[in-house]
Amino acid sequence: MSIKPVDMERFYQSAGNIYEAIVVTAKRARQVHDELQLELNQRLETIKQLTQAPTTTENEEDLENVGVNPDQLKISLEFETRPKATDVALDEVNAGKVTWRVKDAPEPPKE
Repeated sequence: MSIKPVDMERFYQSAGNIYEAIVVTAKRARQVHDELQLELNQRLETIKQLTQAPTTTENEEDLENVGVNPDQLKISLEFETRPKATDVALDEVNAGKVTWRVKDAPEPPKE
């Protein structure tokens, strides 16, 4: 995995406030990660259901002899080659695909 430098000037221009942009990017990265994790779990669960192994085994050797499912390995490798959630979020913020709003801070009560 190589290091990808971020052009902070471009990042600042696309966001206006650098601190807000960092928070928005982090939250979007969490959303992207959760979406990818959900998709991976769904696909692995489908594979698991299709190739249901017997759950009752009397020997530990039987568990060791169970091979790696090639479909499961293929799916795992596919997800490893996908871009990381942080990279996706940075690209979306820089491209202007992410919109956000700042909640107005409540004013303190006047006496």
